[in-house]
Amino acid sequence: MMPEKWLGSVFFLAIVMFTNVLGAYVGVNIGTDVSDMPSASDVVAILKANQITHVRLYNADSHMLKALSDSRIEVMVGVLNEEVLGIGESASAAAAWINKNVAAYLPSTNITAISVGSQVLTSVPNAASVLVSAMNYLHKALVATNLNFQVKVSTPHSMDIIPKPFPPSTATFDSKWNSTIYQILQFLKNTNSYYMLNAYPYYGYTTGDGIFPIDYALFRPLPSVKQIVDPNTLFHYSSMFDAMVDAAYYSIEAFNLSGIPVVVTESGWPWLGGAKEPDATLENAETYNNNLIRRVLNNSGPPSQANIPISTYIYELFNEDKRPGSIAEKNWGVFFPNGTSVYPLSLSSSGQITGNSSVVFCVVKDDADTDKLQNGLNWACGQGQANCSAIQLGHSCYLPNNIKSHASYAYNDYYQKKRSAGGTCNFDGTAVTTAIDPSYGSCIYTGSTNSSTSREISPNVAFGPISPLGGSSNLPVSRIQFVIPAAFLVLIMLQLGIYA
Repeated sequence: MMPEKWLGSVFFLAIVMFTNVLGAYVGVNIGTDVSDMPSASDVVAILKANQITHVRLYNADSHMLKALSDSRIEVMVGVLNEEVLGIGESASAAAAWINKNVAAYLPSTNITAISVGSQVLTSVPNAASVLVSAMNYLHKALVATNLNFQVKVSTPHSMDIIPKPFPPSTATFDSKWNSTIYQILQFLKNTNSYYMLNAYPYYGYTTGDGIFPIDYALFRPLPSVKQIVDPNTLFHYSSMFDAMVDAAYYSIEAFNLSGIPVVVTESGWPWLGGAKEPDATLENAETYNNNLIRRVLNNSGPPSQANIPISTYIYELFNEDKRPGSIAEKNWGVFFPNGTSVYPLSLSSSGQITGNSSVVFCVVKDDADTDKLQNGLNWACGQGQANCSAIQLGHSCYLPNNIKSHASYAYNDYYQKKRSAGGTCNFDGTAVTTAIDPSYGSCIYTGSTNSSTSREISPNVAFGPISPLGGSSNLPVSRIQFVIPAAFLVLIMLQLGIYA
């Protein structure tokens, strides 16, 4: 019989091998404290249009989980902090949560992970005593439904539980949480899960009293005289992000544990701040997130774990303007609710930049009210300054001659012209965005890749209402959609006679 410790090492080696083959991915967090939050279907359309294949939901929102069905997008679903106590005290509550929020949506919705709470140890310490129990109960419920290979359980931690993250080689967890953290790490190792880390160089820099230069926080090259070096290992750290991830690895190692990968569940930079938040700027946010994407997609790890890529979820999809706190706390989003990007994002690690490389169309909802459609059509062709000549008698989009078809064309023309300035696809609730080109025959919708073949003269009419600035972009992610289940690894090992 293979010794248990060695067996764990074999599993970790297999995981590392497959991780390197599959590569790291860039995902995005979706918060909902948004005053003009798009519908779930609109959100998914934005994700698809920008090729985002991994998302993290902070709760088990039924509308989002249904909308993500058949999208192949990998979903991390969250247990709210206020739910942790109840689940941690009751196995039946955990089983009910899994049945309602996970099993009910699989396999059509590709749920692959559960994040139990958010920074529980530092934000709701009264729930810390049952956090491990909650994780165990949820995992056992997954086992009972045969979903434990598909769905992993973990809990996100802030950098605050590592009081002295630099130099990384001497980093350790806050000793007051030693017992709980050790139990969490043992759980992660036993279930082949991963450590979830929320890593924010923005806070590391702004609260660092000038110890580190801002270029270090933004992934910018440092001059030779300002290189950041760990004095114990002599590892060079080109970014604060890498140092934070390595601090987590060294803190785990301090418990004499290894084989637990780190996934960054939150990282980003605010693009707008108040008078006392001078580093929250559009330029810094664009620089940070573009460089973060390039860093993740180079498929390497931090200096101490160079062969383990750092998959990362950007914080966040939209500005959560309803959140409490400062101006900067409300302005981390990379997209406006209408689907336009706040700033251009890198398409790939090659550094190619796009401002509008993928198109989201605006069309009429299937169940739209006819009277509202007529009002929306009139507004779009009038105040909205849409080019409606194509839907006039004898022109390319006149047929089929019905309100739904005509309104879809007008809505989309308005949206394509105004969305770069924040124009929305709503029209009193009668419109919805889609990544599917609605063009047909000789009727080419504005924004279609074939739109240059069909142009009509725009009438001179008044401008419609618009919102803040925007652009559009693709957020790069790994194309690989599915990881090989642990059960398959076991079969490989059996075939090779490892268990003999």
